[in-house]
Amino acid sequence: MAIQRALLSVSDKTGLVEFAKGLHEFGVELLSTGGTAAALRDAGLPVIDVSSFTGAPELFEGRVKTLHPKVHGGLLHKRDDDRHLSQAKEHDIPPIDIVVVNLYPFEQTIAREGVTLEEAIENIDIGGPSMLRSAAKNYKSVTVVTDTVDYDRVLAEMADHDGDTTFKLREELSVKVFLRTSAYDGAITNYLSQAAEGTRSSFSMTLPLDHELRYGDNPHQKASLYGNFSDSFTQLQGKALSYTNVLDIEAAADLIFDFARPTVGILKHTNPCGVGQDDDDLRVAWQRAFETDTQAPFGGVIVVNRSLTESLARVISTIFTDVIIAPDFETEARAILQKKKNLRLIKMNIEAYTVAKKEPLIRSSPGGLMVVDRDHTVLGLDNLEERVVTKRPPSEEEMRAMRFAWRVVKHVKSNAIVYGKSDRTLGVGAGQMSRVDSSRIAVWKAAEAGLSLEGSVMASDAMLPFADGLEAAIKAGATACIQPGGSIRDEEVIAAADAAGIAMIFTGHRHFRH
Repeated sequence: MAIQRALLSVSDKTGLVEFAKGLHEFGVELLSTGGTAAALRDAGLPVIDVSSFTGAPELFEGRVKTLHPKVHGGLLHKRDDDRHLSQAKEHDIPPIDIVVVNLYPFEQTIAREGVTLEEAIENIDIGGPSMLRSAAKNYKSVTVVTDTVDYDRVLAEMADHDGDTTFKLREELSVKVFLRTSAYDGAITNYLSQAAEGTRSSFSMTLPLDHELRYGDNPHQKASLYGNFSDSFTQLQGKALSYTNVLDIEAAADLIFDFARPTVGILKHTNPCGVGQDDDDLRVAWQRAFETDTQAPFGGVIVVNRSLTESLARVISTIFTDVIIAPDFETEARAILQKKKNLRLIKMNIEAYTVAKKEPLIRSSPGGLMVVDRDHTVLGLDNLEERVVTKRPPSEEEMRAMRFAWRVVKHVKSNAIVYGKSDRTLGVGAGQMSRVDSSRIAVWKAAEAGLSLEGSVMASDAMLPFADGLEAAIKAGATACIQPGGSIRDEEVIAAADAAGIAMIFTGHRHFRH
């Protein structure tokens, strides 16, 4: 039976008017509320206010508007049950055949800096989830739409089925609704439990399948990706992503997000092996990053924080690279890189990633999950002049270099040591059991690359527990060091720095990465 009546009430009005026009052309009566009704009227569409339909006014600043038996009865009564049809007729409850609702933006609200509890609570949708659940429960007869991407599918089905939708589509959209309302309730639970108790007394997650992955760590391991990864990262070409690709993309995005100047990062197994900057030319920034380690980029990940240029594409197309990530790609760059059909090109949506980055980090543990705040802010770089602990303060150039190296070392697996200048890395030591070993490896890597560490700075992601790590840096030619401090042997380390005449800053914060 053709759809006769629709109820539309949305926060996200993307595609709303076009969809409503399509429904109207099929002869569907439009019911609506508030801003949605106003948008439809402005587009010249005939709309009946829900308050007129129910005979009950909107109350309490819009908190109550669709919570009415005429709305939920119109959604829930069975179209093939004579008793239901008789009651509907007796109480003047006409059927509502399609519901179009997306919810108050609770998740986006709590992601904003400085949001108050009152603001969060006012963005908890009550009527929306109630209508969605009523419609989804009765999917045998009712079409329910909560995602704007489904508008065209619904209209296409109506065109092919005399103004109706198929059972298969209604069933699929019903499942999508319960996934959405479950995730929505989980976000509210997680936020309020922490806001009320200061800790997460429970943690809920319901995530849709984003896509199946090529494999896990190894080809014999199956892997799937859930959530909204594709909102932040769009694959433009190349082989399907594997589990390790996703981890590398996350690490690369986290790294590049910490830099404002035009920057190129090269990563291998989630570790940055070279980072370079230049104010004008990404090609120059690439060269500075690449020279840090000319072997690791093969089969690695390249990330930039500017549109990837033709000149850079020409250079990196000469080596084997697994993944390239950028906020955009110049047309000429795409044409060059498209010749490498297996190369994965990933377009990064900065706005979506900014929101996603504020979500907690989740890792599995035996029998459960660990939920931890992301280390998404570079700490310890404010008022650096007040954080000098040595007799000699750093020069302006050393200060710039320490800021740069500290941003990089935050993304290197612990124990982490980075040698660098103000616009490039020179040596990276990652993931060693001893911090002095990381320092020695970084020195060795620089030597292998033919790079001098004379006049460089050293950054350590955590405190230097002994003077030996610093002494290795001094021997290599470093003239300044930035580290958290906090060791019981801090005085010994400071004394070693003073004896060598180098400058040292304690940030007061560490950036472990396990």
